[in-house]
Amino acid sequence: MKTFVLIALAYLCGSVPVGFLLASLAGIDIRRRGSGNIGATNVARVVGWREGVLTLLGDVLKGFLPVLLSWYFGFEPWAIFWVGLASFLGHLYPVFLKFKGGKGVATALGILLAVAPAAMAILASVFVLVALISRAVSLASLIAAVLAPLVLWLLRYPLPFVSLSFVLALLIVVRHRENIQRLLAGVEPKFKINSQ
Repeated sequence: MKTFVLIALAYLCGSVPVGFLLASLAGIDIRRRGSGNIGATNVARVVGWREGVLTLLGDVLKGFLPVLLSWYFGFEPWAIFWVGLASFLGHLYPVFLKFKGGKGVATALGILLAVAPAAMAILASVFVLVALISRAVSLASLIAAVLAPLVLWLLRYPLPFVSLSFVLALLIVVRHRENIQRLLAGVEPKFKINSQ
């Protein structure tokens, strides 16, 4: 019963639309501006870098805290798999926004930070390197996501955590299908932020 309760709470936690709420405080419906995404990149572009950073932190915590709680309660790895996946699906399909959410990169970061911190350090380094070279956050996100299962496997993390990283990566790629089309066409926007 405790497992099912935490899975439900993880989904609700993941459903909290941090970027949407922060943009709303600035009088902006982020779903109707920029890319229409509620994540940190679009919030930073449209609203400002402070709100973008706060959105990033909030979305990371949505994935990190439920998994951290599952560790605290001594859940088995497969139970942690479901808690992490629930928080991720909450972000992608939030009950508070009629199941239309973000792309999940920051929330996945929080989940993997809780289950595989050494792997996350490597993947974060890859993300930063690709982002600095390409100035395309979507490309950096996709490469880090696709490499995640391999990195966790090479570092000998338990199968449930490798499996979780694979599912997260698959869903991130699916959610970025429009970005992939723009990357292939060479028209993906480079990262710039509103300095106000």
